[in-house]
Amino acid sequence: MQVVAEFWESDWVGRLADEVIAEADRRGTSTIVCASGLSPSGPVHLGNLREVMVPHLVADEIRRRGRACRHILSWDDYDRFRRVPAGFDTSYAEYIGRPLTAVPAPPGSPHPSWAEHFEAPLTAALAELGVLVEPISQTERYESGAYRDQVLLAMRERRRIDEILTRFRTKRRDSGSDGPGQEQADPDGSADTPASAEYYPFRPYCTRCHRDLTTVVSYDDDTTELRYTCGGCGHTETVHLSRFTHGKLAWKVDWPMRWAYEGVVFEPSGVDHSSPGSSFEVGGLLVDEVFGGRQPTGPMYAFVGTSGMAKMSSSRGAVPTPADALAIMEPTVLRWLYTRRRPNQALTIAFDQEIYRLYDEWDALGRRVTQASASPTEQATLGRSTRTALGELPTTPRPLPYRTLGSVIDITTADEAQMLRIFRGLDPTDLVPDLDVLRPRLDCAQRWVARFMPADQHTRVRTEPDRDLLTTLDDDDRAAVRLLLDRLDDEWSLEGLSRLVYGVPKLRAGLPLDTAPTPDLKAAQRHFFTVLYRLLVGRDTGPRLPTLLLAVGADRVRALLTPS
Repeated sequence: MQVVAEFWESDWVGRLADEVIAEADRRGTSTIVCASGLSPSGPVHLGNLREVMVPHLVADEIRRRGRACRHILSWDDYDRFRRVPAGFDTSYAEYIGRPLTAVPAPPGSPHPSWAEHFEAPLTAALAELGVLVEPISQTERYESGAYRDQVLLAMRERRRIDEILTRFRTKRRDSGSDGPGQEQADPDGSADTPASAEYYPFRPYCTRCHRDLTTVVSYDDDTTELRYTCGGCGHTETVHLSRFTHGKLAWKVDWPMRWAYEGVVFEPSGVDHSSPGSSFEVGGLLVDEVFGGRQPTGPMYAFVGTSGMAKMSSSRGAVPTPADALAIMEPTVLRWLYTRRRPNQALTIAFDQEIYRLYDEWDALGRRVTQASASPTEQATLGRSTRTALGELPTTPRPLPYRTLGSVIDITTADEAQMLRIFRGLDPTDLVPDLDVLRPRLDCAQRWVARFMPADQHTRVRTEPDRDLLTTLDDDDRAAVRLLLDRLDDEWSLEGLSRLVYGVPKLRAGLPLDTAPTPDLKAAQRHFFTVLYRLLVGRDTGPRLPTLLLAVGADRVRALLTPS
């Protein structure tokens, strides 16, 4: 019983699935709705991916238990274009204020709009990750009139909505959280209108310039006649909201409206939406008091960083995306990174040499599960990383260590014939038949070496022996190198060469090969390794020596380590 209790304490996915199912049962809901929402205002980055992965994992667990579950992904593509992201043509500033679907895609894009240009890479990445979502375009929802009744309801209840918003404006002024007397702008660019002015929760897009630089002048509840003026082009128009669909609700009203409309039971939110007075807290009142729905359950999730980078923002330009991560790591590994950490724990995804350690941990987890020594939580984590309710995800048939792949790719400059020769030498009792059994991990490592390996870490093997260094070696170093060469053929495998390079200093000290390392012995080994690195690659360090020796080849090793 203690093991079971510890499992459920640590298995955050299972616990959240329990809570969501219980909440759905209280509501009498047969099909459980989990939700994510993203704005395609710029590159959809790895921080945004957590908005999708948390509900995906919970929804997938619910499906595994045999319950009907929808995971909807709302694309907030009807949000205004707020700013031109760093790195993009500044002439796009002319489109600020337009819906994202009404902004042209960047030059050269095959997609018709800015929104679709940035939605497409994530859609492809989610397919690789085995994430099943039901995409919803907010442009389509609004412009088709799907939300017409909800918009009219919000306009009828505008005074109640304004009263609720005013409570939180007052709280923020009192707390000073947003600065004295300041109003916090909604993520879609619409600020809460101060209570002293007539408040309208609906913001039209101007039918002439297509921007939201509009002000509602008047509205009649009985006829739904709405009059607005555009501060951008000066256009003035009177429309009937019962037919007019060229506009949207302000964010803090839009979000709870959607909770009620879709019947959302579970939706997590980021730190910026979960603080006191935030859109999530305000939305809880609006969905209940205005739209007749219920606020979903869902945890706050922490930010995602990459190799020490600060909080990611798509408005700041070049930020790592899921496609970038999937270029250098297998989908199962990227799933694992989001699965193994609770949503409220910060998450860092390595694009530097930390990826070696990351893959070592992943491979060790797989071995523990295979050997039945993994904890129940580890077994569940691996299971959720490698398969979904729909089936298994593709994996590498022969998963060699990532650092070994990287070293071999680097040393051989990705020459396939040379790589296969080296990989076949790793374990003569279990030959690698071809490079395909090493894929896709091999391809991931090849892209990492090409794009992310630091320039000073690339290994270039000497083309000629360093005769000056060879002639200046002292007697002990010369004897150690000779001992290594004498035993080279007998130990020509990854395991044998590992035993040999660590064993030479032991043998030189008159010790058996199974001697436990002492501080003096470790120092002697480090010195021997430095000698070999200098002779082979002209540096004090390099890739692991057994891998380096295999890559260089026995004949070339002898040529580089033997004085002429």
